[in-house]
Amino acid sequence: MADSKVYIDFSDGVKRVMNNVKLYIKLLGKFKADTNLNDLETALAAEDLDKAKVAVHTLKGLAANLSLTELFNQSLELESQIKAGSPKPEQIETVKTVFAATLEEAERVIEENGQ
Repeated sequence: MADSKVYIDFSDGVKRVMNNVKLYIKLLGKFKADTNLNDLETALAAEDLDKAKVAVHTLKGLAANLSLTELFNQSLELESQIKAGSPKPEQIETVKTVFAATLEEAERVIEENGQ
């Protein structure tokens, strides 16, 4: 079964940085060190929905800025659930799974573009 999800929209991401492939690759490299998912998990474990809102919003914004399409979509859904006061465990797991898949795709994109 092929995965039809778009984890990274490379052409859109490069357009967002004025067609500077080197800069986009550098930003993808920085994404690999991002801690917002850990912050989100910590906040949710502590049932601190205010901190969880900040973490998921930041993760969603990062995903939008880097054209990390599926991570953006899933973070948006989780953000809505958190704002409603009822984040679903399956959505939290989906975000974690998509984050991991996005990291793998970022590694591939970085490697393919000579960084």
